[in-house]
Amino acid sequence: MNEPETVPDLVTLHVWRIPRTALPRALARMALDPRRLRALPGVRFGKLLGTGTGTGFGPGDADPTRWAVLTVWDSPAAATRFAGSPVGRAWSGIARSGVRLDLRPVTSRGAWSRRRPFGAPAGGPVAGPVLALTRARLRPARALTFWRAVPPVAAALHTAPGLLARFGVGEAPLGWQGTVSVWRDPTDLVAFAYRHPEHRAAITRTPTERWYAEELFARFEVRDVIGDRTVLGWVVDGDPAKGGRA
Repeated sequence: MNEPETVPDLVTLHVWRIPRTALPRALARMALDPRRLRALPGVRFGKLLGTGTGTGFGPGDADPTRWAVLTVWDSPAAATRFAGSPVGRAWSGIARSGVRLDLRPVTSRGAWSRRRPFGAPAGGPVAGPVLALTRARLRPARALTFWRAVPPVAAALHTAPGLLARFGVGEAPLGWQGTVSVWRDPTDLVAFAYRHPEHRAAITRTPTERWYAEELFARFEVRDVIGDRTVLGWVVDGDPAKGGRA
């Protein structure tokens, strides 16, 4: 497993909302841009992602008007060059709105494409919003039981206290599932993850059901939010994020 020896200086999540008429161009970008993204100077790890509405996190949840790029950078200086790169310009050219989240890894366990993209973060206190990222490659024989287990968890997440935004992400329509959720502070995330009965039940079933061939869970401090937060479905009223420029 090829792993970075140090924790990345910066992780960014770019998310774009596109008009439906631009869907063929977005699909072309998804085919062409993964290699271009990895070739950009300063990129340690990068993934282009489709998204879901966040209501079900299953195969029927796809949102063809929203797309994302998650990138792990060598330095903040390298990240600032993304907007002017061929990949950044192409997506900005077809998007009607967009947002960038600057993230600091706090915890990470598991693998993504046989790598540990966020290293081994040392944690540390977080006073403001946090982002949780889950990603899993489903075992084909276990996918149906996984999708049957999703609706109660998705319904519980929708009403969870402190939730600011949530949506599904995936590298492919089937079998490569993930979630992004943003929380007001770490205590809200912990309360849902470990104390909510539906989510606890799903965690308990995971080892016995063997849903995943590969899985990753990571938590990040949200350092900045730049752009249109409504692209994320962010709860704007009463938003406690500090330093955001949306």
